[in-house]
Amino acid sequence: MKTLEERILRDGHVRPGNILKVDSFLNHQIDISFMNEMGKEFRRVFADKHVTKILTIEASGIAIASITAQYFQVPIVFAKKTKTINLDGSLYTTQVNSYTHRTTYDVVVSKKFLTSDDRVLIIDDFLANGCAARGLIDLVEQAGAVLEGVGIVIEKGFQDGGRELRESGVDVRSLAIIESMSDNNLVFRDQD
Repeated sequence: MKTLEERILRDGHVRPGNILKVDSFLNHQIDISFMNEMGKEFRRVFADKHVTKILTIEASGIAIASITAQYFQVPIVFAKKTKTINLDGSLYTTQVNSYTHRTTYDVVVSKKFLTSDDRVLIIDDFLANGCAARGLIDLVEQAGAVLEGVGIVIEKGFQDGGRELRESGVDVRSLAIIESMSDNNLVFRDQD
């Protein structure tokens, strides 16, 4: 998605440790008009899929997953990183290591919101090492649901997550893939 690449170049900032900050439009302050364009693009690239639920992980994935869900006209379920007292009943649980937060979370989804009848599209803002995506896939598998694919806004193609998921047979489609990143240069993978 060329408009996303242009927006990353214009408004993104590279931080030490291969951190790309896009908080001015994607995951802190949100540009809703631009988010709508990305949601429409996910609907277009996954048009051949029969999706009954969108699954993401809190917190940064919720905005893009919600926008995308409206174009599929399906509910969004988000995996919670903490078990709160208002979560009742049985839960699917997995562990996810956060690259940016440098911590491991126990991630949960209520069994009443993800079932074997579901056909799930995972949507998230970033893919680097693939820990969050693998954790969400584990939740889908625990539910006995069908994984339709994984949609990512920005993939760090120089890290192993996307390649490993694709090699394992997961249909991963990213709107922008960064091939290489340095303090003053971003190179995008040609996806045409």
